[in-house]
Parts: sequence; structure tokens; C-alpha cells
Amino acid sequence: QVQLVESGGGLVQAGGSLRLSCAASATIVGGHVMGWYRQAPGKQRELVATITDGGITKYGASVKGRFTISRDDAKNTGYLQMNSLKPEDTAVYYCNLHLTLVDFWGQGTQVTVSS
Repeated sequence: QVQLVESGGGLVQAGGSLRLSCAASATIVGGHVMGWYRQAPGKQRELVATITDGGITKYGASVKGRFTISRDDAKNTGYLQMNSLKPEDTAVYYCNLHLTLVDFWGQGTQVTVSS
């Protein structure tokens, strides 16, 4: 069992920046993908960004060019740098760890962008 703990959410004005962190409780060995998803009220959870153990990244269309996903394996931590935030980025952001047969999720962190 792996626990994921997100941090870094909060309230920010449009155009501002935030950096989210996702700390894993254990070192992950083997192929895996770490990702960020978000869910706004009344909407389905959507992909924000993912990064493989090899460093290959993928972004949702709405955040491409504004958000950057990264990881520090020495710290068992993933990051999401969010720049040029928009009110429509307001959501609960969830960290995900995808292994071959199982997914782990964090508890979520609220990001609110005011106009």
C-alpha cells in the first residue's frame, strides 16, 4: 500500500502561480506513471498531467504550456507547477500513482483561482 499526500493548494488570483507537491510514502520500484487529475464541482475528473518513470510527460489540452509536471525520485515526490492560472482551473487536484495492476490516489488539495 502506498500513501500519497498532496500539498500546496490554496487561493490565488488569476494570472498567479502555485506549485503542488505529492509525497509518496514509499519508493516505487518498476514501471509506473505519476499523474495529476482535477475535478471541479459538477464535472468529471479530468487529466491534468502525467509523467512516467522514464520522464515522459503528457498534458491535458487546457493546461498545456501553462503547467509543468516533474518528479524528484530521491524524495519520492512529484510536483505540478501551475502558472498563468485561470478561474477555470479551480478544482480539487488529485495525485495519482498508476502501477501495472493498481492505482493509488491522494486525498486531494483545493485550488481556487479568483478573477
